[in-house]
Amino acid sequence: MYHIDMNFTYPKMYRIRQKFNSEKIDDIKGEVWKELDRIGIRDKIKKDTEIAVCAGSRGINNIDKIVKAAVDYVYDCQATPFIVPAMGSHGGATAQGQKDVLHKYGIDEETMGCEVRSDMEPVLIGTAENGAPVYFDKNAYGADGIIVCNRVKPHTDFLAKNESGVVKMCAVGLGKEKGATAMHGYNLGETIPLSFKVSLEKAPYLAGIAIIENSVDETYMIRAIKPENFLEEEAELLKVAQNQVPHFPVEDIDALIVKEMGKQFSGTGIDTKVVGRIMVKGVPEPESPRINKLAILRLSPNSYGNAIGIGLADLTTKKLVDSIDYDAVYINLVPTTYLERGKIPPYFATEEETVGCALKTLGKTKPEKARVIICENTLHISKLIVSEAIYNEIKDKVELLEEDVKWEYDENGDLLTTC
Repeated sequence: MYHIDMNFTYPKMYRIRQKFNSEKIDDIKGEVWKELDRIGIRDKIKKDTEIAVCAGSRGINNIDKIVKAAVDYVYDCQATPFIVPAMGSHGGATAQGQKDVLHKYGIDEETMGCEVRSDMEPVLIGTAENGAPVYFDKNAYGADGIIVCNRVKPHTDFLAKNESGVVKMCAVGLGKEKGATAMHGYNLGETIPLSFKVSLEKAPYLAGIAIIENSVDETYMIRAIKPENFLEEEAELLKVAQNQVPHFPVEDIDALIVKEMGKQFSGTGIDTKVVGRIMVKGVPEPESPRINKLAILRLSPNSYGNAIGIGLADLTTKKLVDSIDYDAVYINLVPTTYLERGKIPPYFATEEETVGCALKTLGKTKPEKARVIICENTLHISKLIVSEAIYNEIKDKVELLEEDVKWEYDENGDLLTTC
């Protein structure tokens, strides 16, 4: 295998903490119950009815507590809750695979105290205005009521009034694989609200539980929404969420080293808005950050071989490529139609050589002078390791945790340096 000449000088590195908002909700159950009461859901849940509580595949902080709070609320109304996986084609597009994803987040029949009903064959409930077929999870559709729980945040694929949130879960998550394919095939940003309008007329929605996280990934806000207000209220909540989204402290980066990618960090493995690369035809690329070389070193075991988004990288490791389950990738990739994201970039024998290649392919910029950032993943970027060129620019805006952080690797060439 081709090997990189490691004869160069690394830049001096600094471990820093960005100053992000850390305001959070401590009483999760109390907040969920208060919000559901605020919009009058208790009066709409009838005794001995069955209520579906929807949960998705994103790594949302406290999602197990939020879903459990909704389940307990339904029980308190003397109705019977059950949980439905609402995650499109994720979990390998199998019923058991989707239950396994929820189990990973602490959501299963034992912890929730209710049944988890998972089925990949949805019902066709209508056609959106632009011709897209609208599919819907048959278990949720057959319930007496539906409570949709999801985080509101910027989407990794498009820009719109409604991006990731309860509306997307209704259109894509509850549509299962067929619905996800339809939404992507008919322009995701346009079709999501059109699909929701169809299901709003036919599905027994009770409420949405919208979650916003602060800049350090803690539960910042929980807001219950009436179904008829999903589109308008979620659009306003998206503005709140956008102000909480973490970002890198500079716009120009010579080399970004992302130690780990995976589905629990972003639907695209890495957050496209954080790294400034979307790679969707017809969607403009973000103006910043501007990254010369993006290196991704590892695939999280919790991503179960799904390395969708690896195509956003400029280079990676043989170890990551060898860990890819291509069936898992293609099941997720093909419905999106964004095939560029699944392409394998140049890969090298070790993490050390991958980092070395990133630093040695910066053109006129010498490695020791490069503007380098190391992050653990693109979800958790409050703590970073930055090179001297960047630190000197931002030192008055961040907290210095450690000076002169060493570039250290183990005997396998894996990067030991941690943020």
